[in-house]
Amino acid sequence: MIAGQEELPSLLLVDDDVVFCEVLGRALQKRGFEVTVAHSVEMALPLARDNPPEYAVVDLKMGGASGLVLVEALISLDKSTVIVVLTGYASIPTAVIAMKMGATQYLSKPANADEIVAAFKHEATTDAPLGDYMLPLDRLEWEHIQHVLCRHDNNISAAARELNMHRRTLQRKLKKMPGQNQ
Repeated sequence: MIAGQEELPSLLLVDDDVVFCEVLGRALQKRGFEVTVAHSVEMALPLARDNPPEYAVVDLKMGGASGLVLVEALISLDKSTVIVVLTGYASIPTAVIAMKMGATQYLSKPANADEIVAAFKHEATTDAPLGDYMLPLDRLEWEHIQHVLCRHDNNISAAARELNMHRRTLQRKLKKMPGQNQ
């Protein structure tokens, strides 16, 4: 650090979309953050352990482990980490899970840098009324599977046992997002 300059707050940006990370990372740097980028939970975990970030932007659905696994790890490293979860597959159950795990906010993609910075300033609330919104059955099943998988640290065999299904059946379900025609 150069004498007379303030240290910038650290921010860990985790998303498997490389172009999105480049653009968002530059925008967040312009807004006063020292940005470190990772493209998977597996890549982000050692970075977070070496230097727990003050802020984090975490994509929910990436190749490999769920972003919820990273949220849990970040909170266990430093409870004061401010976390915004981003996802292209937003749903109320996943938002509630992320917030209960310690995320500050949950935003649907596309979200820009200004929206993310504004979300950092909001406190987590898990008692807001959810209304009468109903998800389709396949989406509810997928959300439940993600929750169980997260609870078992992405161990497919253990999750399959809890869900009372064959491991290969679970793997097939994980490859197919709800609403996709395959």
